[in-house]
Amino acid sequence: NGEPYLRVIALTGDGKHFCAGADISWMQASGAQTSEQNRNDAARLDRLFNSLWSHPCFTIGAVQGVALGGGAGLIACLDHVIGESRTKIALSEGKLGILPAVIGPYVYRRLGSAQTRRLAMLAKRIGVEEALRLGMIDERVESPEQFSEAIQGVVTEVLTTGPSAVAEAKHLVLQFDRWKGSDEELRQWTLDKTSEMRGSSEGQEGLSSFIERRPPAWNSED
Repeated sequence: NGEPYLRVIALTGDGKHFCAGADISWMQASGAQTSEQNRNDAARLDRLFNSLWSHPCFTIGAVQGVALGGGAGLIACLDHVIGESRTKIALSEGKLGILPAVIGPYVYRRLGSAQTRRLAMLAKRIGVEEALRLGMIDERVESPEQFSEAIQGVVTEVLTTGPSAVAEAKHLVLQFDRWKGSDEELRQWTLDKTSEMRGSSEGQEGLSSFIERRPPAWNSED
């Protein structure tokens, strides 16, 4: 729920694979449900994705093995994704004759139009190198045993950044994603945010610490 003391969330899988997607038998059985029941079920998944996408904390994922279907959607919602040499990712729904619709907006925001369309239409698995090149993952290690060290490196970096600045940076981009006003209104809003953060206690602490050549109060190394 975005408690103020929480700075980072790290997600890892339990076992050989990060997430192989939804239960296929269960999805087939859902064909007997009404359209409204299927929609309500999809809405629960979307709430999870949207909560992760908009969560004020910095979110990290460590992907061992495969991340298929909803698993690919899950990592698309995160701020920093670490893969390993065996990592495979797919928008695999097309192989089952269905669509990556619920995960689509989050993958689209991460990859852009052309790559999201290509991966959704082919529905094939891509390896860690292609995923890194496309931007589906942000960092690669050789094996899952190296995840802890890689995660700690990211956490350490985040903790040297102003807590409000991290949360507000995400809010800034969310506003860009959702903006419905004019370009002029957006420009004015960014001026307001700049003024707000410069005058905030955190902004003043950060600027003062730089001038005084000392760590800011929030620095994890303090």
